[in-house]
Amino acid sequence: MVMFYGTELESRLMLGTSQYPSPAILEHAFKVSNASVATVSLRREGREGAGQPFWDIIQQLGVKVLPNTAGCHSVKEAVTTAHMAREVFDTPWIKLEVIGNTDTLQPDIFGLVEASRLLTDEGFNVFPYCTEDLVAADKLLGAGCEVLMPWGAPIGSGMGLNNEYGLRALRSRFPDVPMVIDAGIGLPSHASRAMELGFDAVLLNTAVAKAGDPVKMANAMSQAVTAGLLSSQAEPIEPRDMATPSTPVIGQAFLS
Repeated sequence: MVMFYGTELESRLMLGTSQYPSPAILEHAFKVSNASVATVSLRREGREGAGQPFWDIIQQLGVKVLPNTAGCHSVKEAVTTAHMAREVFDTPWIKLEVIGNTDTLQPDIFGLVEASRLLTDEGFNVFPYCTEDLVAADKLLGAGCEVLMPWGAPIGSGMGLNNEYGLRALRSRFPDVPMVIDAGIGLPSHASRAMELGFDAVLLNTAVAKAGDPVKMANAMSQAVTAGLLSSQAEPIEPRDMATPSTPVIGQAFLS
């Protein structure tokens, strides 16, 4: 179990809903992934696929909906989109994106902090898409955020965790803050590594939706998140420079 803003979730995997080959594959991928959260862009609501409205498909999945402000490049645009999303999806949860660079889709931290403060004051539960910067994280928490969503790498890049040092430092600096690795995950090993570092959940989309077989990849990501969590909880051994024999030599006979 993991808790965000007082809501308990059984699965540590959050899955996006865009770019799937078909609505049927989207639905199947979600079911095998056991994801507990579906991220949804306001721009996707109302589109139809195979004769069935997109929103109907999401509702039938029986998962928590996390609307996002994807594509917003200003505080005003993000806040306005968040208000519309709350009305459409009937939830105070919002994944807040304020993009500052069009090439890397890196968050505008200054705008993100401002928008977070405005939305928190208006009753939103903000999930800010941020970098691994310690100062930015502190500012976001001061603005009222109770969850952080640092990127692993640029959105859709599939590069994994670009700055493990920074992510470890962030996790260590704020040990009690729920954190979700968001963006950049390309392989199940990336998702597992995020959990091994002590993060609470993983959010991904492109790695599953654009895979040759989205359903198999969804299954793989689900198992990877579970494996990484168990590994973290098991307190794995530290890496060593020298070999350490796994078979004890004390008490063994030495033959000349």
